[in-house]
Amino acid sequence: MSSMAGLGASQHGYPPRSHEPWTKLVHRERLPEWFAYNPKTMRPPPLSHDTKCMKILSWNVNGLHDVVTTKGFSARDLAQRENFDEKDVEKFKNLIADYDSYWSCSVSRLGYSGTAVISRVKPISVQYGIGIREHDHEGRVITLEFDGFYLVNAYVPNSGRFLRRLNYRVNSWDPCFSNYVKILEKSKPVIVAGDLNCARQSIDIHNPPAKTKSAGFTIEETESFETNFSSKGLVDTFRKQHPNAVGYTFWGENQRITNKGWRLDYFLASESITDKVHDSYILPDVSFSDHSPIGLVLKL
Repeated sequence: MSSMAGLGASQHGYPPRSHEPWTKLVHRERLPEWFAYNPKTMRPPPLSHDTKCMKILSWNVNGLHDVVTTKGFSARDLAQRENFDEKDVEKFKNLIADYDSYWSCSVSRLGYSGTAVISRVKPISVQYGIGIREHDHEGRVITLEFDGFYLVNAYVPNSGRFLRRLNYRVNSWDPCFSNYVKILEKSKPVIVAGDLNCARQSIDIHNPPAKTKSAGFTIEETESFETNFSSKGLVDTFRKQHPNAVGYTFWGENQRITNKGWRLDYFLASESITDKVHDSYILPDVSFSDHSPIGLVLKL
């Protein structure tokens, strides 16, 4: 995740239209009003130059080292295309140098999970984990406090093969994480960013009937999402902005080209701050991971 000031989006860096599989709507149960999300045509105009804002990118890179050493990957191109200040491009290219960076890695199983935040804006405070030992040994949460809000970078546990961690996920992790967020909200609004490992509605997964027993779309997980997040006032910013858009952030092996995906990555925001969200978007053409980056433009 990267947190930097920026203006609107540029079209620089998008591939030719013939190589835009995300424009294919292959959803098995699509309703007539649904349409494919296209970031080239569905993002709002840039904010004016005198509007103070923050741009946040969140990305499950599925292995940071693998991504940054992949042939063809350029943090410089991504930064330029997203209109971060030109003077900061070289800093972003190095990922860490000259930026404040915060890391939380799994200590129970090395290389298994972790989160990081690289930010040009220095936070007021930083907290690692949610304060519960049972949940904090896998490096899944980093919280940065800024003047007007808390940014919670989260990587929610996957229920795993054969749903081995389903009970832990829905009956322990989700309620505890939700309670942690609600405690933060007593002080300031909260933005939760990251891979939440749940396609929360049928519109968010390409083949709902076939996936109801798969990790990330079980009845237990979707109901837990509603109970612990949606019904407690955390707004899905992408869905608020695009009620009928089919947009995915994750694809299984060889499924990106046919756009058979899942929307697992989110920006959730406290209701009190949603009026400051200028744009909540997906960058499906950035394909160096099985997830794509997602972005948020927040007026300050």
